[in-house]
Amino acid sequence: MRIGELSRRTGVPVPTIKYYLREGLLPPGELSSPNQASYDDRHVHRLKLVRALVDVGELSIAAAKDVLAAIDSPGLPVHSMLGRAQRAVITSRAGTDDESRESARREVADLFDRHGWAIKEHSTSRQALVELLATLRSLGHDDFIDLLDDYAAAAATLATAEIDWISQDTTSDVMVERAIVGTVLGDSLMITLRRLAQEHESATRFLDGSPQPDRVSGPDGP
Repeated sequence: MRIGELSRRTGVPVPTIKYYLREGLLPPGELSSPNQASYDDRHVHRLKLVRALVDVGELSIAAAKDVLAAIDSPGLPVHSMLGRAQRAVITSRAGTDDESRESARREVADLFDRHGWAIKEHSTSRQALVELLATLRSLGHDDFIDLLDDYAAAAATLATAEIDWISQDTTSDVMVERAIVGTVLGDSLMITLRRLAQEHESATRFLDGSPQPDRVSGPDGP
């Protein structure tokens, strides 16, 4: 197929396809003449994957390029692929003071001990969790950290289901792509479902005459 048909089949504008080609996110087509290239179903699938990572997973072009390069690396272990995908979706956060961070490190280590998680010290996700906890403390929301074990238990259940899904097909390239999809799009899915669950729970508790939280009166209050 020509690039125009590739555009029609995927809904991706031709200029965007050309941009992805230039950036190396989409492999080049087979040249049929100096100015013409043909594409096949592999390009359709890859283009849909790129759009999923960028539009739904909200990865930057650079992060998507890194993840796709890992997909194209033959023999890369699935565990390493998970690590690449996790690093792609983790954004840097503002630093906190050393005292808050050290306290958070101890809390994270204790959490892993309680749940029996084997997480390396240099794990990007581990450091992100440390920063999250330190930030919560700096904002004065120490009590939110009391939910940490609930979060961990829910995450463990979900992770088990996801790894089971990744392992259903032992074909290397399928497992690698599932690791990417499960990590990047799974994050978006979990965030969306959590927001929907919060919306439901809030409506159940606070709408239609349900008890409302007490409002704090101040100088300008009611």
